[in-house]
Amino acid sequence: MEQSRITIDVKLDHDKIPQQILWNASSSSAEDAQAAKAMMLAFWDGKEKSALRIDLWTKEMMMDEMGDFFYQTFMTMADTYNRATHQKELVDDLKKFAADFYARSRKLLEK
Repeated sequence: MEQSRITIDVKLDHDKIPQQILWNASSSSAEDAQAAKAMMLAFWDGKEKSALRIDLWTKEMMMDEMGDFFYQTFMTMADTYNRATHQKELVDDLKKFAADFYARSRKLLEK
């Protein structure tokens, strides 16, 4: 059985706020760890029937980038849900929500 390893390193400041997020994967073609300004990681605990999450972002993550990040995350979540369930109506609803969210986040930044 093939195995892949993903490593995430988070450097914290003295207040334990993320300053740097670095990640790499054993199956990646990149030799060096890749930097990220934010991350969302979720696991499903089937026994407890609950999601376990780690959401982190650095001080350098700007509000417009956070809007982009959430929009793209919603869209890829919709794609994943579609592949898993083939429930097109719910997928379309999620994508519509993502588009509305993105438009509203952009509008709020203009104020």
